[in-house]
Amino acid sequence: MNNTNKMILEFESKSQNESFARTVIAAFAATMDPTIEELADIKTAISEAVTNSIIHGYGDCKGMITMRSFIRGNEITVEVEDNGVGIKDINKAMEPLYTSRPELERSGMGFSFMEAFMDDLEVKSVLGEGTIVRMKKRIGKQIIKGYSQQTEQNMI
Repeated sequence: MNNTNKMILEFESKSQNESFARTVIAAFAATMDPTIEELADIKTAISEAVTNSIIHGYGDCKGMITMRSFIRGNEITVEVEDNGVGIKDINKAMEPLYTSRPELERSGMGFSFMEAFMDDLEVKSVLGEGTIVRMKKRIGKQIIKGYSQQTEQNMI
């Protein structure tokens, strides 16, 4: 079976669209038959990426956010792209507890959550042009030479 699929969604940088993006990615990823935990991980990471685009990418301005997702086998890739202000120092922005908007009482944990809940995280940004956050998550069992890394109930 060749399990591939892709989707592209574009929406305005309004806070209410964060939950819309979560719902869309959950429906798209559901075709992979993820566990509830895997689905929650993806939704949380997407929520953080979209929120970053809204709060930090566009700030008080409005713009468009593009979410792309690709399924290849047991791996889902999700990209969240904005055409906002960009990130001056990606390494600094990825430090836990760092926020470029302390006046909004942000926790500064967005990138940390993305790293924790997804298998791969890549951030590309150009000042004045925007940011692309690309995340990957492998779903389900991973078989290595006949051995399943996921624990089964057959150890009773």
